[in-house]
Amino acid sequence: MLDETTISCAHVPPADRFDFWNEVMRRTIAPLELVSAHRSDYWADQRILELGTVTAWPTKNRPTLYRRTARHIRQSDPEFVHIGLSVAGPLQVTQDDRQFLVPSGDLHIADSSRPHEVRVGTSGRLHIGSSVKVPRALLPLGRDQIDRACPRHVPGDQGYGALLRELLLQLAGSSHSYGSEDGPRLGMLVADLLSALLVQTLDDGARTLTPESRRRTLLLRVKEFARAHLHEADLTPRTIAAAHHISLRHLHRLFADEDLTLSAWIRRQRLDRARRDLTDPTLRKVPVQQLAARWQFHSPSDFSRAFRTTYGVPPTEYRARSGELEFEGQESGEPAFGEQESGGRGRDSHGPGTVTREAPRLSR
Repeated sequence: MLDETTISCAHVPPADRFDFWNEVMRRTIAPLELVSAHRSDYWADQRILELGTVTAWPTKNRPTLYRRTARHIRQSDPEFVHIGLSVAGPLQVTQDDRQFLVPSGDLHIADSSRPHEVRVGTSGRLHIGSSVKVPRALLPLGRDQIDRACPRHVPGDQGYGALLRELLLQLAGSSHSYGSEDGPRLGMLVADLLSALLVQTLDDGARTLTPESRRRTLLLRVKEFARAHLHEADLTPRTIAAAHHISLRHLHRLFADEDLTLSAWIRRQRLDRARRDLTDPTLRKVPVQQLAARWQFHSPSDFSRAFRTTYGVPPTEYRARSGELEFEGQESGEPAFGEQESGGRGRDSHGPGTVTREAPRLSR
């Protein structure tokens, strides 16, 4: 299944639930302010799905106003375009001088880099929605074009809107039919559909796709594709070029200004996946070479040499250290060796699994 985290206020005292959810949204989405007439009986839960560099979050909550101001943007601007589907219950969007109502089954698009408000739910009923945030860097659009395209009400029964609606509905229902390797592919699909929708909306045709934006977007998609296929033996520059309908020469030119060549970049990504597996407690009994082989390192000596060159210690020693520090971390509350703070998102995104978060500590 997809890499998924569930956050719920079920076990938070009722009086603290609204403040808790305000903090959850600030940490997982972006700085913003929540307003609700249901502070005393607030309820919300959400699932966070990592789709490569794209993030989806199906949500259920009491009627709420989400407000993102210029102050919030100065605090943090993740520079993403937000797509929201109203699954059950209407919502109202306000950005710049535009305001519109989005009925159930329709979508809206908003820009995180400009102040806006989204009001969800009516009459005390739970509102159900499914949202996705797509980094602007993945979209072949300039700043002025995104400004013109957002905010926007998108009908969910026609064209690209219908395709996006169907995908968001699937994510809102269950992710069990997908494997962890499908996450980046789904993220690329969302970015492609959103790009096509925005280009169609702007009606700029080929003028919208500048050479630099096309190059940047293609490079990001090539990397997402490669990450999704790192475990496959036939992942080569030739197969990557064929999958993207470009020449091998064109593919190598995309990496000309990068720190690593394509082949070296793939090797580094595979090493990093092997490193993460070595720190995974659930894989502790799996032999090192078997983990290495998962990421296409079939020679023990070559893997050990490459690992030591990159991380400074042999893989067996790295695993031993991670085990020691994991035990110490369980006693002290510190994260294990080779791991990072998850910021409330659950386990590291390299492996499949669902993590439930009920009441992380709030910073006040």
